[in-house]
Amino acid sequence: MTGTATPHEPFVHPALFYRGTDQYIAGTVPFLREGLDAGEPAAVAAPPDRLELIREGLGERAAEVRFIDMTRAGRNPGRIIPGVLLEFADAQPGARRVRIIGEPIWQGRSAVEYPACVQHEALINAAFTGRAVTILCPYDAARLEERALNDALATHPVVIDAEGETRSTAYGPERIIARYNEPLLAPLGAATSSFAARTLPDVRDFAVSRARSLGVSGVSLGDLELAVAELTTNSVVHGAGSGILRIWAEGDRIVCEVHDGGQLTDPLAGRRRPNPTQPGGRGLLLVHQLADLVRIHTGPDGTTVRCYLPG
Repeated sequence: MTGTATPHEPFVHPALFYRGTDQYIAGTVPFLREGLDAGEPAAVAAPPDRLELIREGLGERAAEVRFIDMTRAGRNPGRIIPGVLLEFADAQPGARRVRIIGEPIWQGRSAVEYPACVQHEALINAAFTGRAVTILCPYDAARLEERALNDALATHPVVIDAEGETRSTAYGPERIIARYNEPLLAPLGAATSSFAARTLPDVRDFAVSRARSLGVSGVSLGDLELAVAELTTNSVVHGAGSGILRIWAEGDRIVCEVHDGGQLTDPLAGRRRPNPTQPGGRGLLLVHQLADLVRIHTGPDGTTVRCYLPG
C-alpha cells in the first residue's frame, strides 16, 4: 500500500518522487485502485497531462474518481486546502477513509509562486491532523529543482520512490512555514495610500482609480476592488486599526499589497472552510478565491498580504 496508515496516524501524507511516465503511473494508479477496491472515495488534482495519464491507466474505473485540473483550481496555492482537498474530503461524511492525489508543484511554477506552494504543502499536515485521509503528492524528480525535492522531504513524513517507501528524517513542516515567511519588498514607485477606519472608502477608490490607469477593467476591476475592501477592512478590524495599501503592475498581473501593524498568529487563516452559521471570518478566504496568488509575511513588526490579480 502507498503511504500506509496506522491506528496512531489517521492522516497520511506521502510524497511520490517519480521519474518519467512509467513511474508516475506505477505510483498513482495502483494507489487509486487500492482505495476504490476498499470503497474509499478518490480524487486526483493534477495538471491536465497527468490527469490524462491516470485516466488511461484506470480505464473504466476512471469514472469512479473525481478529476480536478490543478492548474486552474490550484493556480493560487492558497485555494487548494479549502477549495480542493477539504471540499472533497468534507463531501464524504460516511467514508471510512478518503484518498486524494494532489500535485501542486510542477515544472513551470514561477519563483514568486513557489514559496506559497511549499507553505501549502506544509500546512496540509495541520489542516488534516486526525482525519482519515491519505493525500499523495507527486514530485517530478527528473525535472524539478533539487530545492523542491529537499523541501518535499520536510513537508512529507513519508517518501516513496522507485526503491520503495521510507520515513523522511528531514520532516519538519513548521520549519518550512517559518522559512518561507519571507519579507515582501514592494518595488520603488508603487502607488501608495495610507488608510484608517474613516478612510476605507477613499482607499478603495484610490485602488480602483490606479488599477484603471494600469488598464484593468470589467470583472478583473471588480475583483480587485473586492479584494482591497476585504484586506483593508481586515487591517482595521483585526490589525492595528490602520494600514498602508500599495498597488503596481507586474507583468500581466496587478499586485495589491496591504500592510498593517498586526501579527497573523493562525497559519491556516484563509484556508479553512468556514462554518455556514459563523458570522465573518471569510475575508482572507475570499481574497484567496479572487487572486491568482497570495503571499503573506507576518511577524512582530506587522503583517503584509500581497495578492496578484489578472491585469
